[in-house]
Amino acid sequence: MSFEARLARLEAIVEALEGEDVELARALELFEEGVECLRKASGDLAQAEAKVRALVEKADGSFDLPEFRGRGS
Repeated sequence: MSFEARLARLEAIVEALEGEDVELARALELFEEGVECLRKASGDLAQAEAKVRALVEKADGSFDLPEFRGRGS
């Protein structure tokens, strides 16, 4: 699932949890799913931040992004 899809799912979960007709068991399921989506989205952000930090400007003014090992989604 992409970062954007995770954010969209999180928004849908929040909307559902804010509803008045959510039973406790369903609310707990949604909460668990939301926490998992949040963890994965945070991981995506950390990975993107690491890539940005690794961006190095060359002497000629161009940029180089070194290859990353251990990619995973």
